[in-house]
Amino acid sequence: MFGHRPDGKRVKKLDPIVQFTPYLMPMRCDAQVFLEHKADYEKLSRYIARKAQEGEKVTFMQILVASYVRAVSRNPEVNRFIFNKQYYSRNNCSVSYTILKNPQDTNSNEDTVRILFDLTDTLFDVRDRMNDAVEKCRQAETPGFVIKLASALLSVPGLATFVTGFVRLLDRYGIAPGVLMRELPFYSGLYVTNNGSIGLHNPLHHIYNFGNVSLFFGMGTLVKEAIVENGKPRMRRMLPIGITADERVCSGAHYAAFFFDVIHYMDHPEELENPPEEVRFDPGVEYHVPKLQKKPE
Repeated sequence: MFGHRPDGKRVKKLDPIVQFTPYLMPMRCDAQVFLEHKADYEKLSRYIARKAQEGEKVTFMQILVASYVRAVSRNPEVNRFIFNKQYYSRNNCSVSYTILKNPQDTNSNEDTVRILFDLTDTLFDVRDRMNDAVEKCRQAETPGFVIKLASALLSVPGLATFVTGFVRLLDRYGIAPGVLMRELPFYSGLYVTNNGSIGLHNPLHHIYNFGNVSLFFGMGTLVKEAIVENGKPRMRRMLPIGITADERVCSGAHYAAFFFDVIHYMDHPEELENPPEEVRFDPGVEYHVPKLQKKPE
């Protein structure tokens, strides 16, 4: 309320054309733009193999998330969201995704993790944060906050409808409980899914109208495309990534710079091994997340 929310600060000085778009497209589903990128699987897999030989295990998804974090450090405009037709700068760099409690059992219950990153994080910092969050979620003897909340609301007929509608109303004016924004995966800059891990194609996923997720990345199964290399044709394996973006968040030029950076770091993951030389924040919104303490070997 009054320009402040638990998860962000009001942005007032904007290009009038950008600022007017929520009046034309008041909901995120109005403003969804779908894109697709095919990352070079062979280049990424060679990099992952080299790191494994050096004792550093990383995954494709961790490289994708690290590329997002680094791109946000250079393009903070993308890390904004809209409520009640007003722009807010997010006071965190957050990523959410869904996991199986037991990855060996496809019938296992799902849970979600929401992870905060520091914009100075390296690829290995991102990996450690993701591994730590997943490990804690899977080792927990009791269900996580999201599962407990959903179970409680569904236990009483009509309660889920009432509470969800009430939270939407509070959220519109920036007075929803902060605990929901800290725990629910719908309050993140990016939601990512790895459909390739379960043998599905890359989705062009919708963006939830609930919460404030502005980007969705969906990884799919490998595809092959014909290329000519050294004068000879061959098939190259590519990793498809479906992208859904809320076009209202910033100008097309800012989005173009952001996606250029994401693609660049996916092609050159070795550049993510060191912290960025410079980090940009929206004016008046600076945030930091302490590095994880190394576990004793």
